[in-house]
Amino acid sequence: MSDSSPRAGEPAVSEGMRRDFAVVIPAYNESPVVPALVQELRETFDRYQLEGEILLVDDGSSDGTGELAIQEASGWPLVRVLTHQGNRGKTEAILTAACATDRSVLVVFDADLQHSPEEIPRFLSKLAEGWDIVCGRKVGEYDKRAVSSIYNRLCQLMFNVPASDLNSMKAFRKSVLDDVRLRHDWHRFFVVLAHARGHSVTEIDITLYPRRAGRSKYSGLWRVFGGILDLLSVWFLTIVSRKPLLLFGAFGAALVLLGLGVGIVAIYLRFVYGFGFRPLLDLVVLLETVGFTIFGFGLLAEMVAAVREDLDALARNARR
Repeated sequence: MSDSSPRAGEPAVSEGMRRDFAVVIPAYNESPVVPALVQELRETFDRYQLEGEILLVDDGSSDGTGELAIQEASGWPLVRVLTHQGNRGKTEAILTAACATDRSVLVVFDADLQHSPEEIPRFLSKLAEGWDIVCGRKVGEYDKRAVSSIYNRLCQLMFNVPASDLNSMKAFRKSVLDDVRLRHDWHRFFVVLAHARGHSVTEIDITLYPRRAGRSKYSGLWRVFGGILDLLSVWFLTIVSRKPLLLFGAFGAALVLLGLGVGIVAIYLRFVYGFGFRPLLDLVVLLETVGFTIFGFGLLAEMVAAVREDLDALARNARR
């Protein structure tokens, strides 16, 4: 009989962690790779004696991905297939799986096998050190490296996130989702939002392999443009919405000071050179009016932010 325990140098997974996790696999039209996916997952689970769940979310596939997964996993009770009637997106697939399991750890694993299931024990082992989120840092060549690098660098600069690759394989404690509100396509910002809420983040290197079949579902200029807009939305929600006076107060004060400057210039021209220029007076009135209005809006936004913080604190206490 072969020994299925990990060899020397391989990640050791604690007894509790071997059971208390679910692998979440969003899948959209991935039938060509499903047989290999199920086979390699089974081999990894057997080798490391893992007993967690595998939740494959068929996100409205039209090629029979869900049915094929059920067929390939026949007789393996650890696999469940969840189905969306239409293509709702990766974020919704993750949330569907989270609602369907009682395991306390989720491992998000792409169906295309560009990462090996052998990485799963490594994530579990790292998470067991006490981290809330473990991100995978892709090692290898891939088509969207330039775009991905720019996006990751922007996130590091804007949000000071202690991870250099935010949109790859990851593992996290399900309780983190209680503090994070994910909108459509915001799985890309899950780590940013969670880190802003005080959850700990680390990363490990993981090998990236070429896609075996099918094509990438995340490509096109529209996705880049949409990603930039989403990035600005997340920046506003995580930073500006919590201290709105930083933006509105500073901008309003700048306009007021600019108006004062223009007024001084107008007075100087009028009384030193005898030169009156009515549009300068109109500009002063405009700048002062808009400046004080924006500053006042910032004060009101601060009051709303304070109420929001109180409500969030009440919600957190209610969950305890």
